[in-house]
Amino acid sequence: MLALGAIGLVAIVATGGAGAARGNDQLQKINHIVVIYEENHSFDNLYGGWEGVNGLAKADASHTTQVDQNGAAYSCLQQNDVNLAPLGCNAFPNTWWTIDNYFPPSDTTCPTILGAFNFPFGVPRGTGLPGGCTRDLVHKFYQEQYQLNGGAQNRYATGSDSAGMSMGVYDTKALPIYKYLHDGGHPHYAIADDFFQAAFGGSFLNHQWLIAAATPTVPGAAQDGSSADRHSVLDRNGMVQTRAFNATWNLFTYPLYVSPDPTLIRDREWTQKCNPPLVTVACGDYAVNTSQPVYRPFGAFGAKLPPQTNPTIGDRLNAAGIDWAWYAGGWDNAAGVTTGPGYTNGPGPNCSDPNVDPSAGIAVYPYCPSNIFQYHHQPFNYFKAFDPNTAAGEANRKAHLLDEQDFINAGNSSGSSCELKPVSFVKPFGLENEHPGYASTTGSDSHLVSLLKMIEGSACAKDTMVIVNYDEFGGQWDHVPPPGQGNNNGPHDEWGPGTRIPALVISPFLRGNFAVDHTEYDTTSILSTIEERYGLAPLSSRDAAVNSLSNVFAAKQYEAAGK
Repeated sequence: MLALGAIGLVAIVATGGAGAARGNDQLQKINHIVVIYEENHSFDNLYGGWEGVNGLAKADASHTTQVDQNGAAYSCLQQNDVNLAPLGCNAFPNTWWTIDNYFPPSDTTCPTILGAFNFPFGVPRGTGLPGGCTRDLVHKFYQEQYQLNGGAQNRYATGSDSAGMSMGVYDTKALPIYKYLHDGGHPHYAIADDFFQAAFGGSFLNHQWLIAAATPTVPGAAQDGSSADRHSVLDRNGMVQTRAFNATWNLFTYPLYVSPDPTLIRDREWTQKCNPPLVTVACGDYAVNTSQPVYRPFGAFGAKLPPQTNPTIGDRLNAAGIDWAWYAGGWDNAAGVTTGPGYTNGPGPNCSDPNVDPSAGIAVYPYCPSNIFQYHHQPFNYFKAFDPNTAAGEANRKAHLLDEQDFINAGNSSGSSCELKPVSFVKPFGLENEHPGYASTTGSDSHLVSLLKMIEGSACAKDTMVIVNYDEFGGQWDHVPPPGQGNNNGPHDEWGPGTRIPALVISPFLRGNFAVDHTEYDTTSILSTIEERYGLAPLSSRDAAVNSLSNVFAAKQYEAAGK
């Protein structure tokens, strides 16, 4: 990662022809691909103020102004965050607004670890920890499709349990990552400003698409309408929730949407059945919302998903003899890896961490997951190939499912050769993954910068490609229609892509020290990049169709804007 002091301006990517050939040539020089997978922000929400991008300055009113379920524009944006609701609707005009003005990084609105999920409407100011946390926002499969409104991008507020919070954005130039990449000596980097989450909805499904380019199946799913039947049921508008009052907090959930079929709807983990009474979109026996694996570590929230058997990028890499790992913050504690560098729970017989998951039957020594460890962010643990009850599965786990501390140790190696594996997926711990509700955006972003600085300062810098990506939009508005929505006919199917998300690429082989890549990508473009670099077969029709990130190497830095 060559360090250059000057900051270049806007670059335009050339795709196809000589540009594509150059991109592949440069990709073949990469010996280490690192994917840092952050949480829950749309592109406009986080990077919309970066120079040269298709961001907030280009957001037209027709894709910004939010409308109610009948199509009428709101006069203002209602809020139900405990710290914003008292300000009244008129304090928030019907457009995007800047979160930093209401939640500065010093604001005491972040929960404790044990209280991380006890504040659905946000932590009242002055009662929490510093960090400027906001409330969490709904980000689920059917809700997002309703919010996108066929590419109009104008029902984010109506289809959300957080209403006007969905239109909040961060001051991009105040982010630690922005400041780092604008300091003298920063590494070569590019922003991909047309990058979309692979699947509609939340973290669980998009993590699955990151490694397998497919939606998990539920063989033998119950169909009888009992409590074991986890299929969703949609109303005539394609929604699965309605306005409801929470007496504990004296606030409304889904305050702007009233279902015409309130006795019918069910918001569950599986897709709807293929003979629904009202609306047919994606249907069948598929898991689309947060579900749990059958192998430890697993949590108490969500139905258990049968072990999956479809191929993953791990299978492809193993078959080709290419070493790789999924590094997760908190993994050693959660998975009971007592000999791992991330294990901090002592010799037993009980977990020594006072902040372990308090749910019954979850923290059982040596399995000591933190209350803020996210089980559904560990996609390989859902697959039969990682069954800890088999010799092959246990070997796979030991070789490829590791703690983030293992990655940090490898990156900090002082030797003359790079100790990183050819392919690394890095999933930061809950407090450091940027997820609204329980993580500070500024604090988490600082952790991201520390990982980038570590790689830049190591022997790995000369031949490593770092891809910083976000799993999904976190319920937050973006003005650019995804493929398959509006007039965007890029690669798509019934699963997505969904909302546009932030993406950065850092590599010494980029043509300038700053570029903006306008090529269209989705999460499976990361798979396509790994497949292209190592000569692997695609996992599905999607990763076979999308652009790989080798295109980013064709981006030219311009000396001045407008050239």
